Amino acid sequence: MKDNKVVIYISLLAIGLLLGWFIFGGSSNTETEHNHKEVAETNQMWTCSMHPQIMQPEPGDCPICGMDLIPAESSAEGLLADQFKLTENAMALANIQTSIVGDNTSNMDTGFVLSGKITENENETATMPAHFNGRIEKLYIKSLGEQVKNGQAFAKIYSPELIAAQQELITAYKLKASQPKLYNAVKNKFKNWRIHGSQLDEVEQTGQVKTSFTIYSHVSGVVTEIAVNEGSHIMDGKPIFKVSNLKTVWANFDVYENQISQFKKGQDVIVTTNAYADKEFKAKVEFIDPILDTKTRTVKLRVVLSNKDGLFKPGMFVEGKIKGSPSSSKEEVLSIPTTAVLWTGKRSVVYIKSNPNEPVFEMREITLGNQIGDNYQVLEGLNSGDEVVTNGTFTVDAAAQLQGKKSMMNREGGKVMTGHEGHLGMETTASVNNEKLSNKNERIKVSKDFQNQLKVVFNDYIKLKDALVKDDLNNVIVESKQVLTDLSKIDMKLLTDKEAHMHWMSIEKEIRTVATSISNTSKIEEQRSYFKNLSSHLTNAIEVFGINEKVYHQFCPMGDNNKGAYWLSKKEKVINPYFGGAMLSCGEVKQVIE
Repeated sequence: MKDNKVVIYISLLAIGLLLGWFIFGGSSNTETEHNHKEVAETNQMWTCSMHPQIMQPEPGDCPICGMDLIPAESSAEGLLADQFKLTENAMALANIQTSIVGDNTSNMDTGFVLSGKITENENETATMPAHFNGRIEKLYIKSLGEQVKNGQAFAKIYSPELIAAQQELITAYKLKASQPKLYNAVKNKFKNWRIHGSQLDEVEQTGQVKTSFTIYSHVSGVVTEIAVNEGSHIMDGKPIFKVSNLKTVWANFDVYENQISQFKKGQDVIVTTNAYADKEFKAKVEFIDPILDTKTRTVKLRVVLSNKDGLFKPGMFVEGKIKGSPSSSKEEVLSIPTTAVLWTGKRSVVYIKSNPNEPVFEMREITLGNQIGDNYQVLEGLNSGDEVVTNGTFTVDAAAQLQGKKSMMNREGGKVMTGHEGHLGMETTASVNNEKLSNKNERIKVSKDFQNQLKVVFNDYIKLKDALVKDDLNNVIVESKQVLTDLSKIDMKLLTDKEAHMHWMSIEKEIRTVATSISNTSKIEEQRSYFKNLSSHLTNAIEVFGINEKVYHQFCPMGDNNKGAYWLSKKEKVINPYFGGAMLSCGEVKQVIE
């Protein structure tokens, strides 16, 4: 009996110890595991996909834009000093796209494919100048593209010089019999002014002075340039309009320095164009420019094309296929879309994806060649196979600036202050006293007169922006038309530098196109979409040329369906034009352009 009790006691003790272990030992492990989890969660930081400078120890809303915070990358191990990483969420929201750089100049069958453009045949182009001083009373030819025939009237001109000469002619006509040499000398003066025929006969017969004379074209062709308006004063020798005979046209192609030896006069060329994809036009190399363009490192190669049917239009892009020497070296001429390039005056930069499997990027400075259609030729800075950002480039650049990496406006890198650090409200009136945010851009030097004319267009833009803020679509149309009016008044003759002139021509065309699109739509959503592009092109112009005024470059990550959108402002305070009254204060100052 006693032995049975001992067995029972031992069994009960064993059972108690086992239960104690399950209860206390198990809970201890669970608690330890829970504590580890809490530590891990405590170490997790949260950031905004559009504002990576925001770092918080717990999830929530971004204090700048109100978007949900996402887990921050735990480390950036393995990245080089100039590299930075974006989250997959940021990539998706900004619709960042890339493309692989490849060979744009084909060498198949030991031949070359050159990019070129159709221009007027300058040998068949004539300028109609003024042959005396005066004022245009009436202009009969008012639009480009008009057909003009030899002997067709093109302007009526008032000239005090002609009035005095007519008095002299009337007197000489009366003395014609006794002093024929005097009469012929006066008559020849009018012939030198290209005035003869019935107009002079009428003056001689009636003895009355005409207050104005009609002048006539001495060539036939298409009007390709008009240099005056009605009411304009003209001077002897100054052009009035230009006429081109488009029965033949030139196709000018750019040949790079390392390819010059492969071409010679008389080579066969097959010309193609996207306008007539199923047609090929045969021609021969007529001229190779003996002077190298030192900026683009190219020479012009020209062919003459028959254009009796009017298929070729000046300005049209074409390709020329030319058979090269069998020993020609296989050199690559790379090209990238224009959307990939950020232009800062003297520097052109792109962003390349450093790791094909990760959203890791870095800035790369490049040297550009000519712009052919929607592509730039790249002379230096990229290699075949590089992966470049082609969409969302501004967003990637903003991320580089905020992470203190090399960027378009921050050549050496270093953290850029945005004025939002520690700011907890939705309203974002950014502090821009920090000098690192202020940027004095690399610029092409231009005259103050040009800068002042550009400032007038900028002021029109501000009025357009204010109309968008108020959802006033009718006033948006009015102000966009004013942009076009003042844009046309900018005098390109003030740009004496070739680089400045070419760059302004490119920007001006884009501004004009977008402003026209805004003026032609009555939907506020479409106006805002075009306004984003207008802001981009005008920003480019102000960064490159300057307007002698402080301009605030502002950004809303939620604009354009969360793709992000920039705009310009005269004031530091953010007033968002992309949402009307719904989200007036959403956004931040990205930089100050001075």
